[in-house]
Amino acid sequence: MPPRRGRSPGVAVRILHVNKFLYRRGGAEAYMEDVAALQRAAGDEVEFFGMDHPENGESRFSASFPGYMQLEPQPRSLLGKARAAGRVVWSTSARRGMGEVVEAFRPDVVHLHNVYHQLSPSILRPLAQRDIPAVMTLHDYKLACPTYQLLDQGVPCQACVGGHFTQAVLRRCKGNSLTASSLAAFELWLHTTAGAYGPVGRFVCPSRFLAAKMSEAGVFPERLRWLPHFIDTSAVGRKRERGGGVVFAGRLSPEKGVDTLIEAVGRLDCRLAIAGDGPERAHLGELAETLAPGRVRFHGRVPKAEVHRLFRSAAVAAVPSRWFENQPMTVLEAFACAVPVVASDLGGLSELIDPGVDGDLVPPDDPEALAAALDRILSRPSSALAMGGDARAKVMAQFDPQRHLAGLTGIYEEAATMTGALR
Repeated sequence: MPPRRGRSPGVAVRILHVNKFLYRRGGAEAYMEDVAALQRAAGDEVEFFGMDHPENGESRFSASFPGYMQLEPQPRSLLGKARAAGRVVWSTSARRGMGEVVEAFRPDVVHLHNVYHQLSPSILRPLAQRDIPAVMTLHDYKLACPTYQLLDQGVPCQACVGGHFTQAVLRRCKGNSLTASSLAAFELWLHTTAGAYGPVGRFVCPSRFLAAKMSEAGVFPERLRWLPHFIDTSAVGRKRERGGGVVFAGRLSPEKGVDTLIEAVGRLDCRLAIAGDGPERAHLGELAETLAPGRVRFHGRVPKAEVHRLFRSAAVAAVPSRWFENQPMTVLEAFACAVPVVASDLGGLSELIDPGVDGDLVPPDDPEALAAALDRILSRPSSALAMGGDARAKVMAQFDPQRHLAGLTGIYEEAATMTGALR
């Protein structure tokens, strides 16, 4: 039976979402879960495919998932490293598993998210062979940058954009390791040269900044479509009382700049709540005890409802990233909770925040500037409430769920017109 094309009123569409992790690990997973819930509410049939992982929820197709593979820290043995490298380039187990799932589920469209490394573009071959439309949301810069963050030793870098992937090797920008940087550069060079992502009919870009970088890099410019994320304000709840302090929600990794935020809070008389976990947790805890003893609380990875509660109890949220963020959901969630945001003036963050209206923008890695911007909001509670109200009004008008769903459906239909020509 050939796959159906497009969406007709009242007709359910079978959608397979694909991501290497199938638990709420970060922004990509949060978006995938939320858009899947939105589609199910619209009457569509939704399933998932990803890597086997102990934190995954139940799935009817889990027996077909490729085995769990941990890349950080890297395998110690040479055999383990060789196997990991081979799977990163082209995973036969992921391809086989995808073939089994699409045969059983027969999706009308496959929506890909972060599939690099643990799954690899091998999963696209079963889709092309069966003329199944594929759409991919780009959550980072992996198709233009071997290390996906456009960072070189923690500093924004665009040296590889345009296919100059040897720059990653020369700069050793993957953990300052020649081996790791060489593998990352080879992987992207091979996939680019071989057209491994050719079966993807449309690439969804949540920010204009990311769309521009992908176009500049020559990543299928004619297939790029700008579609911002969404936020369901009714599910978040309105902020009803004056809050206090600062909140950060996200992965505790170097590119997020949480160390800069702790330095900034150390200059102020306020408290900081941190929701999330990651490789920097221990270091950040030590830094907090040194610079702001007793004023920083680490909540760990908490459910979405608890994140929203933390936002509602704060005066301001901070996103102090030192990389070109795409369109982080944490900004939209804070806005939906009627909380202004102070963020780094980088990438897609600059598109979300209107300084003085719903937050502020500051240079990255500048704790003094960050502290000053936070203090301007913290010291004016009435102004902070007004800014929060403007922030909530913005997301209600510009990031409405149904508006996003309609745009995504249109992109699915565009991709469906391209099947057969993308093998």
